[in-house]
Amino acid sequence: MKILKTAQAYYPFQEKGGPVVKVRAIALGLAQRGHSVTILTPDWGFQPSMAPTMAAEKCRWGWCTREQGVNAIFLRGAGHYRALSLNPGMLSFSRRALRDFDVVHVYGLYDLLGPTAAFFCRRNHIPYVMEPMGMFRPIVRNIGLKKVYRQLLGKRLLDGAYRLIATSDQEKRELIEGGIESARIIVRRNGVEVPSFIPEHGTFRKEWQIPSQAKMVLFLGRLELKKSPELLLEAFAQWRETSQFGASSILVIAGPGQDSGYSARLKCSASSLRIAHVVRFTGPLYEERKWSAYRDADVFVLPSQNENFGNCAAEAIACGTPVIVTDQCGIAPLVADRAGLVVSHDSASIARALKTALEDETAAARLRSACPAVVEKLSWDEPILEMVKIYCEALTENSEQGSVRQTV
Repeated sequence: MKILKTAQAYYPFQEKGGPVVKVRAIALGLAQRGHSVTILTPDWGFQPSMAPTMAAEKCRWGWCTREQGVNAIFLRGAGHYRALSLNPGMLSFSRRALRDFDVVHVYGLYDLLGPTAAFFCRRNHIPYVMEPMGMFRPIVRNIGLKKVYRQLLGKRLLDGAYRLIATSDQEKRELIEGGIESARIIVRRNGVEVPSFIPEHGTFRKEWQIPSQAKMVLFLGRLELKKSPELLLEAFAQWRETSQFGASSILVIAGPGQDSGYSARLKCSASSLRIAHVVRFTGPLYEERKWSAYRDADVFVLPSQNENFGNCAAEAIACGTPVIVTDQCGIAPLVADRAGLVVSHDSASIARALKTALEDETAAARLRSACPAVVEKLSWDEPILEMVKIYCEALTENSEQGSVRQTV
């Protein structure tokens, strides 16, 4: 099959978050199985030196790259507002090249690439699937503008899709509550990237001068309101006040901050909670530094108020580190009482979970020992095969509808 994927961001722009990892993993997996895969994505400042694994050259639409059989086109930009980019080449590409593909997969809402590709798919009778990636329900930032987008562009995009892909039962419920027919929704979980090499224990602690005996709590992800890192600051402060390990404990907050004001607010919050001296704000961590942080943590915490899956929690488990996630994370049912603890979205619940994970040696050992079995169930193999099945079904139905159109 010739498969086109549109995404708001793609590797090497890892600061854009988990979706970058997911789209790349699925694309590479499909290419390894013999399919032709092309990624269409905005250029957020691509330079060949940023991606040594990619062969890169200039092309008519911007930068064109190739990595292990996956072609990526980084479209020249004419401006952007947050994640919304203006890429005039998208229109030219859709007019000239879109009809060469068998099926299109649109990732994410609130951009202009997806609606443009979907419009030309409908015009050329090319089936497409839509994966909202947790963006269907507007929660934070510019909610009014997002509702306008949904009315002007999003409704046609969603209504015209052959299927909508949810990454958890939680996301499926959100789609149904938003008016999407259950029969049009397929739940396909995310997988987890298992590193070929996990850094030696103590590497991250040595870099950040964290003693080996200190209890290390880790948050790793984009610093944004939706992921609630401020809730973890409160919970950590509460746990620390009553714990015998509190004095020597360290909280690591790692990740890019899209809003410098919010990042500053987190640091002010740490100061007002009187824990600034035991909180390390490391900035974004990628590749080996990311895996070394997971490896050295005693527990990883994802305190999100809404998360369609939670790739970072899966990555922590891949390194043998237990997790604490809220019941608003799609991954929660897969880790509950196995490699992780699932809690309510409030600081007191997270603080109690920290006490269990960091002070109850029996519970901590049980959670850690369950990590390998959970990781095995989170392989990318099943989700990729499921996508192949969905694409094939879309092509079959589209072919049958085409025969009907010709007959009529």
